[in-house]
Amino acid sequence: MKSKAYPLYFAGGALVLYGLFYVLPSLLGFYYAFTDWNSYSSEVNFIGFNNFRLIFTSGGSANYLLYIRNTVIFTVATIVLKTAIALGLALLLTNGIRRLAYFHRVLMYLPAVLPMLVVSLVFKSILNPATGLLNSFLRGVGLDFMAQRWLVDVNWALPSVIGVDTWRGVGYIMVIMIAGLQSIPKDYYEAAAIDGASGMASFWRITLPLMMPVLTVTTVLNLLYGLKVFDIVFVLTNGGPGRATDTVYTAIFDEFSKGRYGVATTLSTLLFLIMIVLGYFVIRLMHREAEE
Repeated sequence: MKSKAYPLYFAGGALVLYGLFYVLPSLLGFYYAFTDWNSYSSEVNFIGFNNFRLIFTSGGSANYLLYIRNTVIFTVATIVLKTAIALGLALLLTNGIRRLAYFHRVLMYLPAVLPMLVVSLVFKSILNPATGLLNSFLRGVGLDFMAQRWLVDVNWALPSVIGVDTWRGVGYIMVIMIAGLQSIPKDYYEAAAIDGASGMASFWRITLPLMMPVLTVTTVLNLLYGLKVFDIVFVLTNGGPGRATDTVYTAIFDEFSKGRYGVATTLSTLLFLIMIVLGYFVIRLMHREAEE
């Protein structure tokens, strides 16, 4: 009897804390998403799906569908860029560069350990259209036509934020990729070389299929991070210019700041459901690809 209760004894505290600080707030959030909870009234009334209806029919300065679109664009773009660049760097630093390979790995990983606030403030200065380092460099080498109003132009603001986030996060994904590549037995490549397979054929037939579990993990991590992105957008552009870079989480912050807690909770609940659905389908799809 004691042997069965002993593990539960240790798990009990963690389960209580998890239920108190995660499960209970989540359930309350689901409830408040269907209410008119706000800072202007002490009463909380059940209003059904009115908040959800507001989100999907809104326009003007509170265009929630635009915020969802920006979030999806940011998420898809960063997943593709981080995965492609990280995989390329991992292959290069595992099979290509032998000299000072560990130094280069550390160098590539360093941005991932920097606080997002610091990275955002530094790049806010670098991307300044008038005095920023990037435009000054482009003008100095005669590429004036490439200088842009990076964070204040509607067409360039979101791509700029995506670029900064990719720069910071690619090293973290690269380290996971390197671990995955090093776990692949060398015998497979030796057998493929004996059979006359080229390097590209080995990549498509050996490396990529055996890396699918790792790619699944990194894709899900990037997906969950991208959908709830906030800090880098808030510091770099504060959702501007206009609402060009606003995401769901900056909209949630804005709604809470205005005292519209019910709408903010609805946005958070909607994003939570989107995360669950997309995460499930991504894992299932990539798992099927790995099995094939």
